[in-house]
Amino acid sequence: MNSAATPVPSHDISTKIPLYEASTQFKHWRHSPEGLSRVRQSQNEVAVAAIRNNLEANEPGSSADVAFLTADEEVLLVRLYIAKITPLCANFRFPEEVEATAMTYLKRFYLKNTVMDWHPKNVMLTAVFLAAKTTNNLISLEVYAKGIPGTMPHNVLDLEFLVAQSLGFEFAVWHAHRALWGIWLDLQNLPGGTLDSAAYDAAMSEIRASRLTDVELIYTPSQIALACLSLVSPALSQQWAASKLTPNGSETSLSLAAVQGVIGDIQKIIKANGAPPSVEAVRDVDRRLRLCQNPEKIVGSKLYLAKQAEAERKAEEKRNKKAESVRKTMEGDPFGSTLPPSKPGLVDYDDDDDDED
Repeated sequence: MNSAATPVPSHDISTKIPLYEASTQFKHWRHSPEGLSRVRQSQNEVAVAAIRNNLEANEPGSSADVAFLTADEEVLLVRLYIAKITPLCANFRFPEEVEATAMTYLKRFYLKNTVMDWHPKNVMLTAVFLAAKTTNNLISLEVYAKGIPGTMPHNVLDLEFLVAQSLGFEFAVWHAHRALWGIWLDLQNLPGGTLDSAAYDAAMSEIRASRLTDVELIYTPSQIALACLSLVSPALSQQWAASKLTPNGSETSLSLAAVQGVIGDIQKIIKANGAPPSVEAVRDVDRRLRLCQNPEKIVGSKLYLAKQAEAERKAEEKRNKKAESVRKTMEGDPFGSTLPPSKPGLVDYDDDDDDED
């Protein structure tokens, strides 16, 4: 169990690398708290600069009084729509795997994009639909869109490639609720009496609360699961940790004391941000978002129409180039040029020694 701030232990050929460390989640979607903040701040600054330029191109002087969203305000708005995934999944009776996966997709999407380009409400609908497919809980697009008031199939489908591309087409997610189930199975094999299933249910509630936070972008699933179990039953958490870890650690694992420190950090984050933000807290952010949206994404704006016209012009050029290529091909002989006459060989195959004179 490695904390985000601890270097990944090196492995020689004889050492078996844990499956999680070979995953795309471990390689591409884990950050330190400071690194995560830098990614979001950088993404926000780039987006504000681009949108400011687009606003000026659409209407000179229009960006002077615009109050752009900060990185923290973007996160607040995304958290609101992460919380909305739970009732949406309940509406379709999706299993826990779909809900957890969709939440992860939404978080990862906004590490590559900004709410000022793509509103979380629309991305959320696509994230849930995509998660249903990648977890093999298929639902038709028509049935899905029909079950959400005011939603048409194209509202979901239009963003599907963008979401998949932003995820790097890395759809597999290692979830903390699966790690918790593994810990629970381990505890059943340890001496010490029977287990109370209420502790597991309470820990699952903490796991669900953790999905509203950034912990899965910083810590491993097993660390999160152990922290959530520790919140409801410190004794069970310590019992499991003591069975897996050594007091002083080793070359490939942290010490028991170090893990307890990581668990404490996770618990602080869950306690601070494990509840949905209030609508009142987000209302001002959403109102300002309408004023600082990228005009390239607003249907009917001058910049949107100009971009659509440019895209149509390029598409027309491509069609014309293809038509010209076909025309040139048809002007020639469709069967190709005539084959050259064969050269006489050393053997005359028409010679028949059995012919009578």
